[in-house]
Amino acid sequence: MTFSNGRNRGRAPERHRGAVTLRREAIPASTADQRLLDSRSRADWRTRDSWRALRILAEFVEGFDSLAELPPAVSVFGSARSKPDSPECELAERLGAALAKAGYAVITGGGPGVMEAANKGATEAGGLSVGLGIELPFEQGLNDWCDIGIDFRYFFARKTMFVKYAQAFVVLPGGFGTMDELFEALTLVQTKKVTRFPVVLMGTAYWRGLLDWMRGTMFAEGKVGPHDLDLLCLTDDVTEAVSYIADAEAALAAEQEALREAAAKGAD
Repeated sequence: MTFSNGRNRGRAPERHRGAVTLRREAIPASTADQRLLDSRSRADWRTRDSWRALRILAEFVEGFDSLAELPPAVSVFGSARSKPDSPECELAERLGAALAKAGYAVITGGGPGVMEAANKGATEAGGLSVGLGIELPFEQGLNDWCDIGIDFRYFFARKTMFVKYAQAFVVLPGGFGTMDELFEALTLVQTKKVTRFPVVLMGTAYWRGLLDWMRGTMFAEGKVGPHDLDLLCLTDDVTEAVSYIADAEAALAAEQEALREAAAKGAD
C-alpha cells in the first residue's frame, strides 16, 4: 500500500481555521478547544464567550450544510499513528472498499494512518470519501483521499457530525481518541439517544482484552446491563462487518415501515 500525504511535505507547518490558513509563527500555541475549556482564562469569559458561541454555531451550520446530501454512510475510526503496511491499515483499506461497493460513503477523522487507509479504499472503489479534521497542537492535515473535507475547531461539533450522518461505526485499533468515539457511540445507543446504531470492532486480538475486562469486571460488578455487551460486533472479517451493518439498517427500515403502517391503520 502506498499513501500520498504531500499536501504539507516540504512546506511550512500550517493550521487551518475554516477559510483561514496559518503558518509558522502565526500558528497559536493553543487550540480553540483548549481556550474554550481552560478555566484559568476565566477573565476572558465575559468578553469572548459570546463570540465563541457564534463561532461554534457557525461550525454546526458548516457541517450540516456540507454533509446534508450525503448518501448512507459509515464512520470509521482508528489510529493516526498506524503505519501504511500495518495489519490495521490493510484491513481499513479493504473495509473502505467494501463499504463503498455496498453503497456507503466512508467518514473518517481525515488524518493519516487507519483513517487515510479507509478513505483510500473507499475512493479507489468509486465511493464517496469524507474527512472531518480537527485543529490540533501538532501538524496533521486532511489526507489526500478525502472528496469532502471539513476542518473543525471544536471536538464536540465534529463528533456530532460523525454520528448524525452515519448509519454505523466501525472501530479499528487506536488510542484515546478512538476509545472516546467507541464509548460515546455505546453510550448513545445504551441510553437510546440514537436508534439501532451498529458498532463494529475490527481487530479481535487488539480488542479481546478490553471485552474480557468489560465482561469480567464491568458486567460482573453490575456496572453494565445484561444486554449492553450485545451492542458490539467483534470480527476480523470485512464481509461480516458490512453485512452486520446492512442487516441492522434493513431491520430498522422494516420496523419503521411497520410503525408507519400501524399509525395509518390507527388513523383510519
